[in-house]
Amino acid sequence: MSPISAMSGSRRLLSSLRDAMASSEPSQERLNKIVSIIASDFVAEVCSIYVLRAGEILELFASKGLAARSIHNTRLQIGEGLIGQIAVDAKPLALADAQSHPNYVYRPETGEEIYHSLVGVPILRGGRVTGVLAVQNQASRSYTEEEVETLETTAMVIAELIANRELLSQQELRAFEGQDILSHTIDGIRFHGGIGIGKAMFHERRIVVSKLVSDDPSIELERLNQAVMEMHGAIDQMLEAKDIVSGGAHKEILETYKVFAEDSGWLSRISESIDKGLTAEAAVEKVRNDTRARFKKQTNEFVRERLLDFEDLATRLLKHLAGKLGLEEQINSTKDFILIARNLGPIELLDYNRTFLKALVLEKGSTASHVAIMARELDIPFIGRAAGIFEKVETGDDVIVDGDNAQIHIRPTDKTQQVFLDTIKSREKQIQNYSTIQNLPSETKDGISIELHLNAGFLTDIQNISITGADGIGLYRTEILFMDSREFPSVKRQSEIYKQIIDQSGDKPIIFRTLDIGGDKGLPYWENDHDENPAMGWRAIRVSLDRPNLLKNQLRALIRASAGNNLSIMFPMITKIEEFDKARNILQIELDKIRMENLKPIKSIHVGVMLEVPALVYEMTELLKRVDFISIGSNDLFQFLFASDRGSTKMADRYDPISLSGLNLLEDIINQCKLSGTPLSLCGEIAGNPLDAMALIGIGFTSLSMRPSAIGPVKTMVRSLSLNDLKNYLKTIKYKSGHSLREKLREFAIDHNVII
Repeated sequence: MSPISAMSGSRRLLSSLRDAMASSEPSQERLNKIVSIIASDFVAEVCSIYVLRAGEILELFASKGLAARSIHNTRLQIGEGLIGQIAVDAKPLALADAQSHPNYVYRPETGEEIYHSLVGVPILRGGRVTGVLAVQNQASRSYTEEEVETLETTAMVIAELIANRELLSQQELRAFEGQDILSHTIDGIRFHGGIGIGKAMFHERRIVVSKLVSDDPSIELERLNQAVMEMHGAIDQMLEAKDIVSGGAHKEILETYKVFAEDSGWLSRISESIDKGLTAEAAVEKVRNDTRARFKKQTNEFVRERLLDFEDLATRLLKHLAGKLGLEEQINSTKDFILIARNLGPIELLDYNRTFLKALVLEKGSTASHVAIMARELDIPFIGRAAGIFEKVETGDDVIVDGDNAQIHIRPTDKTQQVFLDTIKSREKQIQNYSTIQNLPSETKDGISIELHLNAGFLTDIQNISITGADGIGLYRTEILFMDSREFPSVKRQSEIYKQIIDQSGDKPIIFRTLDIGGDKGLPYWENDHDENPAMGWRAIRVSLDRPNLLKNQLRALIRASAGNNLSIMFPMITKIEEFDKARNILQIELDKIRMENLKPIKSIHVGVMLEVPALVYEMTELLKRVDFISIGSNDLFQFLFASDRGSTKMADRYDPISLSGLNLLEDIINQCKLSGTPLSLCGEIAGNPLDAMALIGIGFTSLSMRPSAIGPVKTMVRSLSLNDLKNYLKTIKYKSGHSLREKLREFAIDHNVII
C-alpha cells in the first residue's frame, strides 16, 4: 500500500469512527459498532477491544468475530497471553502465526482457535495503558507497518470513549478514588530541603482534546505551524526574564529546552499524524503517547527524565493550539500554595508565581531532573516520589511540606501547624544570625582554625563563597556539566566554564574533581552497561582510564582555563596506586603538550585523590609519596566500609559513621597524613551536619567541605566549641560505647553550650 493510499484509508476509517462516537446510543452499542467498522476496514474476521479494570484485569468488552458468550466473561491478567503482553509492554505486537507464540493463551469460550494471525496495539491515554485493541484473521497474514500505525491511531479514538467513564461504573471508580478527610502524613524523597506551608494546588498538565478527526489536514498543519511560532516566541520571552537573564544553571536549562522545542524529528512526527487524518491537537497527543511508551522502557533514569522536557513541550503546544494559556492564573492568585504534580517540566515551574509558591511535591520525579535542579536554584522546598499523594489530598487542603525530613503533612492539626510555624520563625532568626558571622573566622573558642569549604557543581554556586564566607571550593563536581549537556562538551566549552569558575572565585582555592560518571550517574547521550551494583561498578576513574580521551580532553581544558592561576585536580574512586599513576601520567602528557601553546604558565599545580575505597587505606605509605593532598569522600567510603547502600531507606539508620569503627578508620588516615605532612580534608554529608562535624573536628580534621547552606550552622558550632574539652571527653567515652557515639556527643554539646 502506498503512503498516500494508507493516509486516505486512515482518514476514511477515522471518519467512520467519528460518526460512531458521535452517536447518542449507549457506550456498549457504540463499542460494538466500532469493532465492526474496524474489522470491515481491515478485512479481518475478528476485531476485539479489551478494557483495563480494577485489579489489573483486561476484560473483553466488545468483539466482532469472537463468540458472544465471551463478551464481559473473558478476562486476562496484565502480562497473561498475547493481549496481556501488549498491555504490559505498552507496544504493538503483530504475528502471522499467533498460536505458535510462547505467550499464546487459549480461552475456549472465545472460539478463537480458528484464527491464526493477530495484530494488537495498546490503547493509551496520558501515557497509561487503558486497554488493548486487537485484530485477528483465519489465514496467516503479515500485517504492514502502515496497518499497525492505523490501528494505533484508531486506538487513540477508543481511549477517549474508555476515559469518559461510561464503560466502568461510578462505584468501581469511587472504590479507587476515595479521599480521606483526616490528617495524614506521606513520606517521599528529599529533593531540596526547607519547610513550606500553604494550600494544596494541582498542576493540571492535560488539555482535553475533544476533536480527534480533522476535516482538512492543510488547515490543521497551518494551525500547528502558527502555534509552534507562538511557542518559540514565548520561550524567548522567558529567557529575557530578570531572574533568568543573569545566567546560571537555570538559564542553561532554558536554552537546552529551547533546543528541544526546535527538534525537527518531534515536529515532523506530529505533521505526519496530521497527514493521516488527526487534528493538530490529537496529533500532538498521539506523538506524546508514543514518546511516553518508548521512554517508559528506558532503564537510564537521566534519559527518562528528558521525557519531561517533551511532556512540557507537548502541553505548552496544546495550550497554544487550544488558546488556553491562562490555566495557572487561578493558582497564582492563591497567596501561599503548595504545588502538587505527577511530574513537572522545568519551564512549567516558571509559570507559577515564585513569591506565593511555598513548596513543590511530585508523585514521581528524580533528583537528576531539570525541574529538581531549577527548584534548588530557586531555593524551593521540594519532595519527590510521594506515592499516593493524589489519593490523599484535595485542592485547597492545608499542607505542610517538610523538605528536610521528606514528609508531607496533609490537613495537619492546629497544633502541628503551630510547631512548623515556630520552626520557620526560628530558622529565619538563625539565618540572620549566620549572616552576622559571615566574615568572622571559623575558629574554636580555644583558637583552633577550621577551614570550611563548599561543595559545588554549577557556575552559580561560586557566588556562595562570598555569601557564606566560605574558605573556597573543596569539591567542584565537573560531571554536572556533562550530565546537563546533550553531547560531550568540547575542550573549548569545558575550558570556558572552568575559566569562569576560576575568575569568579577570586583568590579562593578550588579543587576540581575529574569526571565521576557511570554507576548511577548516566549521561543522556552515552549508553552504559548497567552494573548490578552501580556504586561499585564501572564509574569515575575506571571510566576515565578505559576511555582516556575523555580524561585527556578534560585535563587539557582545566590546564588552559588555569593559565596564570593555581590549579588543584582530584581523581575520584582511586582503588589502587596504579590507577593514580596512570591518571597522573596522562596529566603530565597534557601539561607537556600545553607548553607548546604559549599560554601563561600555571602558578602552581596540586594533584590529589578522593579517598572513597577502604582498600586504598592499606596503600597509604606509597600513596602519600605521590599525592599533594587527600580528600575523603565520606558518602562512598562509609557505604563500602559497612556494605550498606546509602540510597536504601531500610539501611539508612543501621550503621553510623560516628561509631568506633568509623572513627578509627578516619583517625588512622589522619595520623598517616600528619606524619607525611599531607593536607587532608573531608567532603560529604557528615561534614555538613554540625554534630557529625564536631566529631570529625574532635578526632583531628581541620578542613571540611559541605553544601552552602551548612556553612552557617557548622561555623556557629565551631565558634561555640572548646576543642580541648571535646578531645578530653572523647578519650573518656571512645571505647565505652558500642554502635554509635552520637548520643554521647549530643550530651556533651548540651552540657558545654555547643550550638548544634
